[in-house]
Amino acid sequence: MAVKRRRDPVNRIALLGITVVVASLAAVIGVRSISLKEREQSYIQREERLEGEIEAEENRTNELNEYKVYVKTKQYIEEVAKEKLGLVNPDEIILKESED
Repeated sequence: MAVKRRRDPVNRIALLGITVVVASLAAVIGVRSISLKEREQSYIQREERLEGEIEAEENRTNELNEYKVYVKTKQYIEEVAKEKLGLVNPDEIILKESED
């Protein structure tokens, strides 16, 4: 003689409630995961942009350091004296174009 078990309706309601809660948590976690992935991508793009800016500023710093060394040379001083002050060395002859 086979005994049929009757499931208690309270157990079914509890099982359904637990299933709904687990499904809800899974949905919330999925949505949150997508949001976090989008934020991660924006941070990665920002990091790449900032690294590019850092590299550009390092290059600029190197150029300024080279210019700082160049400014201290005799060649630079002579160039500025000739261009801005119109000075010449004693042994130089200045030729000017005629205004015809």
